[in-house]
Amino acid sequence: MAHYNFKKITVVPPSQDFIDIILSKTQRKTPTVIHKHYKIVRIRQFYMRKVKFTQQNIHDKLTQILNEFPKLVDVHPFYADLMNVLYDRDHYKLALGQINTARHLVDNVGKDYNRLLKYADSLYRCKQLKKAALGRMMTILKRQKQSLEYLEQVRQHLSRLPSIDPTTRTLLICGFPNVGKSSFINKITRADVEVQPYAFTTKSLFVGHTDYKYLRWQVVDTPGILDHPLENRNTIEMQAITALAHLRAAVLYVMDISEQCNQTIEEQIALFHNIKPLFINKPLLVCVNKIDVINFEDLAENKKAAIKSLEEENIPILFMSTITEEGVMNVKIEACDRLLSQRVETKLKQRKGDILTRLRVAVPHKRDNKERLPTIPLNILEKRKQMDIDDKPTLEKDIEQEMGDDYILDLRKNWDLTNSDEKYDVLVEFWKGRNVADFIDPDIMKKLDSLEKEEELRIKAGFYDLDESEDDDETKTIKKTAAMIREKRKLIILESRAKRKINRIPRPKSAPGTVEKLEQDMDDLGVELDRTNKNYARQRSRSTSRKPLKRKREDSTAAVRARSTSRPPRDVSGLRDMTMVAKVRKIARKAVKPFTMDGRKGESDRHIHDLKPKHLFCGKRGIGKTQRR
Repeated sequence: MAHYNFKKITVVPPSQDFIDIILSKTQRKTPTVIHKHYKIVRIRQFYMRKVKFTQQNIHDKLTQILNEFPKLVDVHPFYADLMNVLYDRDHYKLALGQINTARHLVDNVGKDYNRLLKYADSLYRCKQLKKAALGRMMTILKRQKQSLEYLEQVRQHLSRLPSIDPTTRTLLICGFPNVGKSSFINKITRADVEVQPYAFTTKSLFVGHTDYKYLRWQVVDTPGILDHPLENRNTIEMQAITALAHLRAAVLYVMDISEQCNQTIEEQIALFHNIKPLFINKPLLVCVNKIDVINFEDLAENKKAAIKSLEEENIPILFMSTITEEGVMNVKIEACDRLLSQRVETKLKQRKGDILTRLRVAVPHKRDNKERLPTIPLNILEKRKQMDIDDKPTLEKDIEQEMGDDYILDLRKNWDLTNSDEKYDVLVEFWKGRNVADFIDPDIMKKLDSLEKEEELRIKAGFYDLDESEDDDETKTIKKTAAMIREKRKLIILESRAKRKINRIPRPKSAPGTVEKLEQDMDDLGVELDRTNKNYARQRSRSTSRKPLKRKREDSTAAVRARSTSRPPRDVSGLRDMTMVAKVRKIARKAVKPFTMDGRKGESDRHIHDLKPKHLFCGKRGIGKTQRR
């Protein structure tokens, strides 16, 4: 599929702008200063570099222009003829040829003057040769003024051309001016073509897109065509002729039945026969428009006969109205179906090496006009009788359909185990090749409690108070194991308490009670308090009369003085007053500043130094002031 995007062509500058761009780039990109102590070899290289750079720069710019503009030999014939109609093929080729010639001339000038610069014997001679080389190159560019201006106009017009794909599914609308072509494309696509009640409103090709059977279709609206010889047609009409000649499309020839286009039905049919050779091998429909103004039955007999004469040529005629939209979709569907079927047939004919073209289906003919039905061998029929249909295995799908909502998928019922009773056992872990579930006692906790109670009774009875030296090895092992178990159990209890303590939500402590409540609690516990003691009375009165102290706000100086003299702050120790503190802090800041300026910058630095001074990175020095440097 060919796609042409003419909007990407680079702008072609005028000759004077072209020269300014080239010389400015040469001045910016090459060295500009020669010192007195330079040797002649270095001076030659200095000026040879300028000439070579200018020549290469012009060569690249002109090559870009030549490569981006389409070549008429390489593009589709539709675009080649369209460009011939719009821009004149000879003029277009001549402009590109002149650009190509200018490129070769510039290359030759650069080579010649570089050869001369190799043998220059002084700075003055090198400078004059460089001047002559650049002057000749710019003169060549000045002579291309007309070609560059013409190519820029072509580029602007090409960028405004619609993007038409010559190979995709296309509906092509043609006919006399003002018969309703643009109104039809506005109805079936998302295009917005200007519609006016006068002729030649559409002066160029317009493209819209529509969808049918999940496929994208391209609809092309052409300018109106008048009925006169081909050599008398203007540029606007020739665009429509070019589209009809080269686009593989379904052609919709639109006619105005009301004759409001200032053309009679006979004249419209005459134009149809005039351009009919362009419709060969293309699906064709004649669309009779504006039936809302006048109906086909209301026409005169001679006009009816003229329209019906087209049907005799096996040309389908469809009636529509773009105002009331009557028959518009029927026209679109009929045109798309005809084009689609034709494209499929063409594709099948072109597939010579495809397998479908080599297959032949043989259909046997009746020899003696007897009907011979397909027969099945007897042994196959006997086997079918012997097969019991009920022996089919019942599938889970069948069970699910029978049970409905009560169905539960059971994946264990078909397990192939040695002991079928173990299918629904709880799956547990295996340790050292043994099933852990076989060694689990469900009453283990009850038995453990009873053993602990029995153990406590034995300890209280002094069963273990005997001399350990009299114990045998087995008893010692049992005691050692029991001690380890107790230790392990204590650790587990402590860990669980710690976890509960961490996860527990802290609650506020209750406020302490009054003195009377404390005395009452002590009396309840049986502790006698000596209430006649003087110290007791004094302490009780002090606890009841004391009030919380209120802290006063202090200024910064008072706060410094109020601090404990035994532990003064580090930045204030050894200083008389706040005046001396401020002075010391100022001296410290000045002492630290040089180190911070010379250090590396970081995220916390307030001042980020400018490491790129402007005069080193702004290009060549100008003639102006140098105070800022």
